[in-house]
Amino acid sequence: MIGPGTGVRVYLACGHTDMRKGIMGLSAIAQDVLRQRPANGAVFAFRGRRGDRVKLLYWDGQGFCLYYKVLEKGRFPWPAATDGSVRLTAAQLAMLFEGVWGYPPW
Repeated sequence: MIGPGTGVRVYLACGHTDMRKGIMGLSAIAQDVLRQRPANGAVFAFRGRRGDRVKLLYWDGQGFCLYYKVLEKGRFPWPAATDGSVRLTAAQLAMLFEGVWGYPPW
């Protein structure tokens, strides 16, 4: 995956997100719900209701990047909380996105 460096902040949006949302809708969630500036260089991760889809929103300094992954089998592990966010390291995000995440930190 082409993306942010190793020192980036990562925020997982707890609960589920409507996967029909695009860049503007997800950046509004990052700002209004997660209380973060979407263009601050952090990565924001959102999971769909079924758990097999994840979108990552990232500002690269010139514009927003939106990564979207749909699993053929299985589900992405996610916090049980219905609101708020969980911080991850860039390494944990990479493992989650690549499907090798074995034990969630929550």
